[in-house]
Order: sequence, then C-alpha cells, then structure tokens
Amino acid sequence: MQRFRKSIKKVLQLLLFSAIMVLVAPYVLSTLGFYPASHAEAKPRSDAAAPTPIASCGVYSYADSVAIAAPAVVSIKTSKEVSIDQNPLLQDPIFRYFFNDPNSNNQGEWPGPGKSDPNEQAPKETLQGLGSGVIVDEKGYVLTNNHVVKDVDSVVVTLADGRTAEAKVIGSDPDTDLAVLKVKLDKLPVIRLGSSQKLRVGDIVLAIGNPFGLDKTVTQGIVSATERTGMDIGILSNLIQTDASINPGNSGGALIDAAGNLVGINTAIYTRSGANQGIGFAIPIDSATEVMHTLIEGKRIIRGYFGVMMSPLTQEVREAADYKTGEGTYVRAVVRNSPAQKAGLLPGDVITKINDVVIKDEKIGLRTTAALTPGKNYPVEIFRKGEYLTFVVTPAERNPEKAKK
Repeated sequence: MQRFRKSIKKVLQLLLFSAIMVLVAPYVLSTLGFYPASHAEAKPRSDAAAPTPIASCGVYSYADSVAIAAPAVVSIKTSKEVSIDQNPLLQDPIFRYFFNDPNSNNQGEWPGPGKSDPNEQAPKETLQGLGSGVIVDEKGYVLTNNHVVKDVDSVVVTLADGRTAEAKVIGSDPDTDLAVLKVKLDKLPVIRLGSSQKLRVGDIVLAIGNPFGLDKTVTQGIVSATERTGMDIGILSNLIQTDASINPGNSGGALIDAAGNLVGINTAIYTRSGANQGIGFAIPIDSATEVMHTLIEGKRIIRGYFGVMMSPLTQEVREAADYKTGEGTYVRAVVRNSPAQKAGLLPGDVITKINDVVIKDEKIGLRTTAALTPGKNYPVEIFRKGEYLTFVVTPAERNPEKAKK
C-alpha cells in the first residue's frame, strides 16, 4: 500500500513538472529565437512597447540656432509727423473768429473777408511705426524692408542687448522692398549669412523679429514654396514662402535655417483678416545681399526696362498664339513708345530668349530684363505666326525715380 502511494506521488510530481514546462517553454524558446514572441503570452515591456520618437532622428531643440542668430536681430521704431485733416469749417477764418478757435492768433481781431492768419499752422500728429532688422556688418549696417523706413522722420534701432541708437537710412530699393540702415555702435553682433539657393521645400526655418512690439520673438515653420511672385511686394520679388508666423512688426526681420544662417528677410504675409494665416514671405538673402552691397557702396540701383507686360503660357494662350509646345512667356501688352514697341515687338508674341537666355516663364523674363544694362543692344527671340524672329531691343532704365540713394 505504501509503495502504491509513492507511485501516485511520483506521477503527480511528473504531471506538475510537465505543466510548468508547458507554460515556461514558449518564453524560453522565443528568447532563444526558435520562433517569434507572438507564440508566447504577451508580456508588457515599456522599452519595447513605446514607439521610437521622431525627434530621435533629428534635433530636439533649435535653441542653439536661435542663440547664434537672435543677437543680430534688432527692433526698429520709426516716427513721422503728419498734418491732421480738419473740418472744412475750421478752415474758414470767419468761423474761427466767431467761435473763438484756440489755434487762431487773431486775438479777437476781425481778420477781414477772405483773410486768414499767415502764422497759423495746421495741427500735427506723430505716427509711430514698428519693424525689425538684421545686423549684417560689424561697421553697423542693418538690412531691413523699404516699407519699414519709407518717408519717415526718424529711425531708432534697439539691439537684443538693450542698446539703442539713432539710425541713418543709407539707401533703399522699392523694387525689392529692401533698405540699408547704419548705426554708430561698437562690438555689434553680426548674423551669419546662408544661401537661399540651397533651400528646399520642406526645410525647417525660423522667423525672428519684433511682432506687435514683442521683441526677440521666434516662430518656427518650413519652406512652403520658393520663387513666389505677384504678391504686390516688389515687381522683382522672388520670394520664399513659409508657414512660420510672420505678423506686423516682423517686417525686416530674419528668416534663418536650422543651423542659424540667414536665408531671407521677412517682408509680408497673405491674409484676408489682417492676422497671420500661415502664409508668409521672405526676400531671399542671395538677392538681398546683391542689393545691399550696391546701396552700401553708394551706387544707384539700375535695371533694364522693355515695356512689355508678360503673362504665363496657359493652354488657351498657346492655342491663340499657335504655340503648341516649348517654353516662353506671352506678351500680353506693349507699352506705347517703349523700347519693345520701337524694336517691333507686338502683343501676342511669345518671347523665347532674351540675350541668349532661355525664357521659361514670365518670372525669368522679368528678372532677365531687369539685369540688362540700359542703352545697350540685346537680341530678343520671339515666336510669331508660326515662325521664330529675332529683334534687337535697347532697354531703357526702369523706374529711375524709385531707386533712391
């Protein structure tokens, strides 16, 4: 009987051991790689369950980039004194006499019919403006927008370190909406220039400026598009589009890349409400640098002018011009007595080359024309009524009164 009990005990121990092995074996085998862990009971593991964060593939912060560029971004405050529009009745000396106008110097004396006080001046008010700028040279040169400092009486620049100084407008170029200022301060931080030509759609960019007077504000976005035109900013604009927030006061501020290099000068936004809607524009630094050096050297910006209005080659335009394939820009109109009209160009022509440069669209056509030297002869190839013709055009100077020194 005792022997039978011992046998039963051994059988129970064997069954218990087998059950334990059945439960433990999948974990052991999956750990050793004999089959996937899905055959085993799921075990919560915090290190395996959490997905790899995207930031581990790049950078967690752009603080270093901002630290490199932000000290060279300045706040700009402008002021301008303007006359206040008065009620027409207040311009009548008789009305002012009877109603004792405090601005009148007649001191109760009848001015006489149709007479007014020659010493009397219209009341004035001072308009304040805000903007931003970028220090681009240790000699004190600051790059900003033309519309920030246009026709103002005074310009005051405040640095990121708190120093303030009066600034002098060295020159401006309305066509590119750029202006150069100069301040007399020592030990100025200078921003590092990048290359806007290397920008790609999708690159990270940061806008630094003084929106609504909130200096040293940084916003982040991407390059949404390049070579944008037609935004009523400057006819020669070749703009960077970004969704980094640009608001009033950001104009003239820095658009930097992820390494802290200056790639653009913030200039405008597209909005229907007046608020930021994620569509901002910056002037490429490659174009801005060329204009900046010309202004610093004291030279006048000179550009060529043909006197043609260019438009894209849509399907309808191609059919109307009988120009089925190929690149070019459509001549929508020709200005009377312009260089283009004198050379023989007509509305309906398709410009294919200017000075042997292939014109792929109206943007290239406009920039190529602007780069020509006024007074020199240049070949212009067009397509008209089924054949290619070449004309010699002598460009004039484009808007000479606008490019001011």
